[in-house]
Amino acid sequence: MKIIHCADVHLDSPMESKLSKEKSKQRKRELLENFKNMVDFAAKNDVEVILIAGDLFDNTKKIINKKTKRYIIDLIKSNEQIDFIYLKGNHDGNNFLEEEDMPQNLKMFNNDWNSYSYGNVVITGVELDKNNKNIFKTLNLKYENFNIVTMHGQIDKSLNRKDKGEIIYLNELKNKNIDYLALGHIHKGEEGNLDSRGIYVYPGCLEGRSFDECGEKGFILLEIENGNLKRSFIKNSKRTVYEIEVNIVGINSQLELDDLIEKKLINIYKENIVRVTLVGDYEVKEIGEGLETYLEIDKIQSKYENEFFYFEVKNEAKPIINWEKFQNDISLKGEFIRLVKEQNWSEDEKNEVCLSRYKGDIWR
Repeated sequence: MKIIHCADVHLDSPMESKLSKEKSKQRKRELLENFKNMVDFAAKNDVEVILIAGDLFDNTKKIINKKTKRYIIDLIKSNEQIDFIYLKGNHDGNNFLEEEDMPQNLKMFNNDWNSYSYGNVVITGVELDKNNKNIFKTLNLKYENFNIVTMHGQIDKSLNRKDKGEIIYLNELKNKNIDYLALGHIHKGEEGNLDSRGIYVYPGCLEGRSFDECGEKGFILLEIENGNLKRSFIKNSKRTVYEIEVNIVGINSQLELDDLIEKKLINIYKENIVRVTLVGDYEVKEIGEGLETYLEIDKIQSKYENEFFYFEVKNEAKPIINWEKFQNDISLKGEFIRLVKEQNWSEDEKNEVCLSRYKGDIWR
């Protein structure tokens, strides 16, 4: 039996904080296309179940439109050979509940344990909230089945309960005959051992949308035969989000920085989403002058912003002062810097005071 485990699709996510209105609309369409591509993969590869572990929609601002819901319902109906098992997440809301013509092959959960059986493969799930935080104690699974359990939330590996909603207490799920714990909510892929029998898996989001969702995205394909599990990660994203760190220590010119960034970006395809983050300590050439004074960050932005679907530069490089340089300086500037150096402050605080107190020609 083949099953797809996916989560955190976030259809109709606005994505307007960094993208233009036009590109935001394009990305919304791409999320929908990406979901359809996964369904097409399932149809072509004899997948019997698509398990959606929460946040199919992004209902944070209640912006899910009827066209999107209609498209998903029609897509599910047109693939009647596949069961879509959908566990709502914290972003979903009641998106399907008002629909009258629900597809027969759409299966859902509620706030109590519910199971769907496919021979000896049983998929059990529950929607977590503050009212059923003790639900883990009531889970009862048969030893002889291959048991998949699905939930949406943040895992907690500690022994001390916090009694909050949407927390998955792994210790309370041990020794419950779980073979595969199919989770959603964390947008980066993660997995680990649950106990001697089972594992837990976050597949990550289906498509990266922001810089906290970097790397390859897709879904997990499960192949279960005679109680044995084979699983594969299937890349499915239209675009990949990259954050490239560039250490500027030792960089003394714009040309050197340009060459370094070019080498870092050379293997990244142009349809992707990229942030270059500048890091490292650099010695200021003059008090009051920042990195932008002699390394022109704006030029980096202009050079690449039309090369990729989206590009930005983030400056986290830290300016520092060479205290020895001003040890024998007899100017007002030297006197001030020596005075700051003697203070019982951290190095960061000393640098900040010197670099922000005086600017430009005030020292001259």
